[in-house]
Amino acid sequence: MANWPLNATRLAATDAVTRLAATDAARAARVLSEVRAATLSGQRAPLAPRPVIGESWGRMLRSGVDPEHDFRSGLLTAEEVRRRRAESPLRHVLPVLREGLVSVADAAHHIMVIADADGRVLWREGSAAVLRKADALGFLLGADWRETTVGTNGVGTPAVVRRPVQVFAAEHFVRSHATWTCAGAPITDPRDGRLIGVVDVSGPLETMHPATLAWVHSVAKLAEARLRELHLTALERLRAVAAPALARLGGKALVVDREGWTAAVTGMPYTSRISLPTSLSAGRRLVPALGMCVVEPLEGGWLVRVAEDEPLPRDTCTRIELDVTQPRRWTVTVSGSLGSWTHELSPRHAELLYLLAVHRAGRSAAQLAEDVFGDAARTVTVRAELSRVRRYLGGFLEHRPYRFCDDVDVTVLRPADPCDLLPHSTAPAVVRARRTATVR
Repeated sequence: MANWPLNATRLAATDAVTRLAATDAARAARVLSEVRAATLSGQRAPLAPRPVIGESWGRMLRSGVDPEHDFRSGLLTAEEVRRRRAESPLRHVLPVLREGLVSVADAAHHIMVIADADGRVLWREGSAAVLRKADALGFLLGADWRETTVGTNGVGTPAVVRRPVQVFAAEHFVRSHATWTCAGAPITDPRDGRLIGVVDVSGPLETMHPATLAWVHSVAKLAEARLRELHLTALERLRAVAAPALARLGGKALVVDREGWTAAVTGMPYTSRISLPTSLSAGRRLVPALGMCVVEPLEGGWLVRVAEDEPLPRDTCTRIELDVTQPRRWTVTVSGSLGSWTHELSPRHAELLYLLAVHRAGRSAAQLAEDVFGDAARTVTVRAELSRVRRYLGGFLEHRPYRFCDDVDVTVLRPADPCDLLPHSTAPAVVRARRTATVR
């Protein structure tokens, strides 16, 4: 490290290592090994790890992952792998991923690995020699490759931060992985932004190329575009199936797919999606934002007729559960005498609902703007976001001030470590909550 300028900033030094890796992978690996050893021992490192890597190492240290021992959880059975493959939306984009990645990966002595949203490896293809090396690392079909299991890596880390990540050499948290380089990109459902898996290209250290990450990211985006195309095609088919039924109906009705995306409406304004109750079945059902409805099955979806003359039972909801335990998968679940349903939240909606849950007396638009943006004047943005929230929480929220209804039991499920509370949120009120809980 004596050749590094003493007055270089830590960030500049990190960029220098990135450039060095493109020309001298072995030397860059030695530098990163020193950085890792110093950082994990609590000493001042000669230069800072890249932010995405440093943040991941922090999560690993807090969660107790052992950086010196390769822990491997039980593999899924072959039958379970087959089941997950059959149920995964990723099966629809395998041709896109194979065409874009496998042939080049094989020639470059890499392998393509596809994992589901749980970090379980469902497909592996590419160089036979590299596949054998992956076997030795436990990088097998059915393996659990989440961060919390195997540390910072090209599958688990992109799943947490929801963006493409390259993990080079000793940037891997677990020492035994330091001879590898990995580049992974998340694949999300274009309908709702839900994570459905990660595609990763991995290989021995000497196969590292600086363009690999951009290549993997672009192919992941092609896969998402294909999923979007398939979804639109399915809605067109459902619309054609539903047309005769809608033509005979009076009143308000709509046809939706199994996830609540709208194919057609009659007698009411068009809305792109509705939240459906969990385990929806035919009959009279309470549908969020619509009230009591008559639900009938269609091929590929549901016909939902609004029963405007049907009064709602008094006890339609007993509990709202806000789950923010995961780094990037937040949900709100509404449960009551008529069943339950769950909605996955965007980062902004997770912030707003968390703040309303901890301030049961309510918050004005100006207070929420100060809480979220540090600027009480940004009320227009807050009102617009809460208007979107009301599309799926309907009558469970009141305004002036914004708050949950008095007869609703609201529970917040928080992460075990306060530092993991909406960890990527910069909302001042959330930052204060993390800091206050940590001090306690």
